[in-house]
Amino acid sequence: MKKIEIYTSPLCGFCHAAKRLLDGKGATYTEYNVLTDPALKPEMIERANGARTVPQIFIEGVGIGGCDDLYALDSAGKLDALLGHE
Repeated sequence: MKKIEIYTSPLCGFCHAAKRLLDGKGATYTEYNVLTDPALKPEMIERANGARTVPQIFIEGVGIGGCDDLYALDSAGKLDALLGHE
């Protein structure tokens, strides 16, 4: 299984939607809560090339963007391959 990381906030509906999609795919991920650990926010911004919104999702260390990007990959039929479900 590929290494998946997601920076989230519990108040973010897009974060919940992204996690629902990943859960539905059977993906396991490491979640970093930027609300309870504010020190993670600058790390996320740096890794995401300046993006400041959550969620920010990384697969094998590569930033794929946020919730809309995740769903776009799924709609294009590319998400399963990225998750290692070929």
